[in-house]
Amino acid sequence: MVEASWCYLTFTAPNPKESYIVDEISALVLDPGYSSVRAGFAGEDVPKSVIPSYYGTIEPLDSSGETKYVFGDNSIHTPLPNLHIHNPMSKDGTVEDWDTATKLWEYAITSRLTNFKASNPAANGLNDPAEGGGNVEADIEAAGEGEKPLEDNPLLMTETGWNSGKAREKSIEVAMENWGCPAFWLARNGVCASFAGGKASALVVDVGASNISITPVHDGLILKKGVMRSPLAGNFISQQLRILFSASNPPIPLTPHYLITSKTPVDAGSPAIATYRSFATPPHESFRRLEEERVLQEFKESVVQVWQGPGRLSSGPQGTTNEEIVKSWPGRPFEMPDGWNQVFGAERFRVSEGMWEAKMALTDSETPPPSQSQTIPALIQASLSAVDVDVRPHLLANVVITGGTSLLYGFTDRLNSELTQMFPGPRVRLSAPGNTAERRFASWIGGSILGSLGAFHQMWVSKREYEEHGAGIVEKRCK
Repeated sequence: MVEASWCYLTFTAPNPKESYIVDEISALVLDPGYSSVRAGFAGEDVPKSVIPSYYGTIEPLDSSGETKYVFGDNSIHTPLPNLHIHNPMSKDGTVEDWDTATKLWEYAITSRLTNFKASNPAANGLNDPAEGGGNVEADIEAAGEGEKPLEDNPLLMTETGWNSGKAREKSIEVAMENWGCPAFWLARNGVCASFAGGKASALVVDVGASNISITPVHDGLILKKGVMRSPLAGNFISQQLRILFSASNPPIPLTPHYLITSKTPVDAGSPAIATYRSFATPPHESFRRLEEERVLQEFKESVVQVWQGPGRLSSGPQGTTNEEIVKSWPGRPFEMPDGWNQVFGAERFRVSEGMWEAKMALTDSETPPPSQSQTIPALIQASLSAVDVDVRPHLLANVVITGGTSLLYGFTDRLNSELTQMFPGPRVRLSAPGNTAERRFASWIGGSILGSLGAFHQMWVSKREYEEHGAGIVEKRCK
């Protein structure tokens, strides 16, 4: 587990008589994101429950039926008839659909962590059905009037650095009203990632699925004016790959796994020879797009690289470009689910270069070019310019890299090269765990450390405080 070397920080409860002391009851840590929801018990190394943020709805065949919800990996990747795929999170990483987000998070917790068991998610995704059938929504409401799923567990939940006050209040309402939590705390995910790296102050570079965020953290608090974000993250690279595949001659097929029954090996670049699956009532187009994203994720993990530097892909020595240089390097092979395969050369660098240099991004009629201000170097420059000049050297000496997309091969070396070039004076030191879990789950791990600290136990917002002051207490207490 990451060492909590920052534990010299002290916490002071506003009123010790009202504080909620957690001695023997394990707190739960919930870390929702655009791509996945992470949940587990405070004090553990990694979250025990990791499920997709995507969920499915099965529309009824007639007007008298009810829409069914499905949650979890197994359910949303099964090609059920009329299965539509949705995401309760908006592309900026905040909650867009609170009703479904609440069900999704509850499923993440109750399905694997607590004794309040969820039923088969393919049936309804939340509660056991009543004996002899019955109305699912009515059953949920009835359960809500009696036992609540988290009555015995305080909850620490993470949020983005740009979350609105209204959304923060909604979070504590869900925890207290819907789940019956005895205590609650809302932590910024940038702060948690910093704590996971053993630092009370850091510049957190979080490269996730929907956003890149730069969060300056000083003494355990975010410097809000320095928080910057951009959409040039994992989903951006997926879109770059789609443009690359469609612009190739001939176009590269993107056929998801569920459509393939069998395939025959073929030579590189040759058309696929496969037997394709047909459906009497196929899933919705949104299901296919989700399955295509799984193939693109495999491609990113095994083929895509970031030009490590020095310089950028469009520059180079003696009148040439680094893009021309990498064309002579050995390529990386990849086989599509239908058997089509090819060795990818310089293009595997090009699809990620738009994160660093806007003019290198691939575009088409539906994808406008990004602006240079959205690139990682520009975001870091803007973030540091917004904070006190005396703090900048300390932040540059404690750069924490987190997020699944930061695991792209060469990303850390490129970031180090860019920062050293932009800030030649101060010492630049990067903290990038080699462990995949620590990089992907840094925000959750930081919350796990925080929730298990004895000194933190007096900081919980108790049920009594919530009932006395209302949801606005979260704005006063959870800075």
